[in-house]
Amino acid sequence: QVQLVESGGGLVQPGGSLRLSCAASGRIFSINSMGWYRQAPGKQRELVATIGNDDSTNYADSVKGRFTISRDNAKNTVYLQMNSLKPEDTAVYYCNLDRRTVLGGRQRDWGQGTQVTVSS
Repeated sequence: QVQLVESGGGLVQPGGSLRLSCAASGRIFSINSMGWYRQAPGKQRELVATIGNDDSTNYADSVKGRFTISRDNAKNTVYLQMNSLKPEDTAVYYCNLDRRTVLGGRQRDWGQGTQVTVSS
């Protein structure tokens, strides 16, 4: 099966930076996109950023200009550089893989999540 392993979360002061990493492994036939989602206490999971197989990117309005998503195709790894962090960025961040199966279907895989806390 496919496994996603996140790293890089932690505690940071407002205005600080963190860099999240997510490495995908297993039988991956074809990648449609990879991305990051987050879930704060009492709120539903929301999209943060995605990057397509054509390198197109999509960001939530709340993080535009502050976060940057990138990937290393050779390693099937996606990164999220987070700058100018705000307390409202506090959440569990989840890595997502949107992929095509060998039979032509679509599958989404999720990491276990990494905690990001922005506090003074």
